Amino acid sequence: MTGIAAIQMTSGPDVAANLEQAQPLLEEAARAGAQLAVLPENFAFMGLRDADKRAIGEAPGSGPIQEFLAATARRLQMWIVGGTIPLRAADGRVAAASVVYDAQGNQVVRYDKIHLFDVDIPGKAEHYRESAHVAPGSEAVIVDTPVGRLGLSVCYDVRFPELFRRLSAAGAQILTVPSAFTSPTGRAHWETLLCARAIENLCYVVAPAQSGFHPNGRETYGDSMIVDFWGRVLQRLPRGRGFIAAQVDLERQAEVRLSFPALQHRVLQES
Repeated sequence: MTGIAAIQMTSGPDVAANLEQAQPLLEEAARAGAQLAVLPENFAFMGLRDADKRAIGEAPGSGPIQEFLAATARRLQMWIVGGTIPLRAADGRVAAASVVYDAQGNQVVRYDKIHLFDVDIPGKAEHYRESAHVAPGSEAVIVDTPVGRLGLSVCYDVRFPELFRRLSAAGAQILTVPSAFTSPTGRAHWETLLCARAIENLCYVVAPAQSGFHPNGRETYGDSMIVDFWGRVLQRLPRGRGFIAAQVDLERQAEVRLSFPALQHRVLQES
């Protein structure tokens, strides 16, 4: 069995301060035996305005956020899923990119968030138009790691089960869902959605979250979770900064998939 970790943060508009917040949490996860740690969405930057992410957007492969991730992964000898970071897109917007680094500090794969959060929160004066400044991705992405085959997603993606079906069909054993859920939608749907994605795909789910009140006035839900392939919540962190860790048992997962072959019973599939 191998260890995985989810990092929970309360990020703000100061990149250096956010990286300083992330570093000891990653170090603690490594000391706890995690071979792979997943940071939350927007871990390095949550601006005072949505447009601010354009100004700090990095070129793919260079910049202080990517350098931090590469150096930390190399120093800790641990794989890191970099939550999301703003990477410059061709149209002037940025991509919400979830970038994976191996234990030598190499950037091995990048997933750009596909489903963007253009939503008016029911019953609240909260309005989000993520697409105004974020360019959507279009490709499902998986990557082989020492802890298993990861299927990558980000936050709002979790509401679209067809993405996760595609990931599990490609062999994903673990689904990563770095997030910054709003407080109202988190209370209503967060745990249900994570457990549903785990159960229907017989996959582990690692879901690190933003938590608490941010300088821009936004409140995020928190409750980072690691869920197993049977929908059991192995670890959770309801509020505050910190990390959780759990063991991944791929042999047991394979046994359950063999004895309960729901993934092989799919009838209605994409053409």
